[in-house]
Amino acid sequence: MKSYVLITGVTGGLGSAFAVACAEKGYDLVLTDLREQGSDFARRIAAAYGVEVHYFACDLTSDTAREQLYGRFQSAGMKFWGLINVAGLDYEGAYALLQRSQIMRVLRVNLLANMELTHEILGTRDPACTFRLINVSSMAGFYPMPFKATYAATKRFLLDFSLALREEIREFGTVTALCPGGMPTTEACMRAIFAQGFWGWATTVDPQKVARATLARALRGQAVYIPGFANQLLQVFSACLPTGLKVRFVTSRWRKAQGEIAARQWSQPSAPEASMEFDCRG
Repeated sequence: MKSYVLITGVTGGLGSAFAVACAEKGYDLVLTDLREQGSDFARRIAAAYGVEVHYFACDLTSDTAREQLYGRFQSAGMKFWGLINVAGLDYEGAYALLQRSQIMRVLRVNLLANMELTHEILGTRDPACTFRLINVSSMAGFYPMPFKATYAATKRFLLDFSLALREEIREFGTVTALCPGGMPTTEACMRAIFAQGFWGWATTVDPQKVARATLARALRGQAVYIPGFANQLLQVFSACLPTGLKVRFVTSRWRKAQGEIAARQWSQPSAPEASMEFDCRG
């Protein structure tokens, strides 16, 4: 019986990069994302690399849609030896000015869907294989981030959850938490990188390189991976600083970046307090 790697958020930059990296190694794949057009991508991957690829469109914020997805796995008798949780979302801006539906959507995608999907796949894992789980956290998971408060908190949760679960499944598998900096995967992300100037570019990493490097480290059983020397150095340095100082520094950088965005007459956000949606599927 074939055993698959499941990848979420696969039509985004990082998710698609993981799909290619896995296909390059000859892994059979199950892919999912919100977008129906992901099936075209799945067919191209299958044709290019000669692997079996299944695509299921699914709105991970919907309890019903997730249950239907699990039902399709079960009806096909699928077993999994790997799971890469890429799907994630952020609405950037002052917490009090965000819509409550936006806050809940971030929680549903970044936390609830991730945890439920992980629980489901652990229940259908292939016992003949070492199980590999990759959770996409973020550099934002290492400290509180004003104006990205909910997002950063969910990424911290994923980091801690990954490290804890790693110990629980040590007998049959590994868990790797990926903590990247910025990635030029969407127009909104590109605007944010441009606005941060030198530090924006210094901490930016290429999704294709990140996917390949993360996969290699996950197969070796590495617990946490921070891509990019600048990001690794930043994390070592910031670990020595008081949390309050880091929070104020993040606030200062965010306000400066928003001012740069407004000055360049980009449409969103038009003021420092406005919110911007980042599709963190890549």
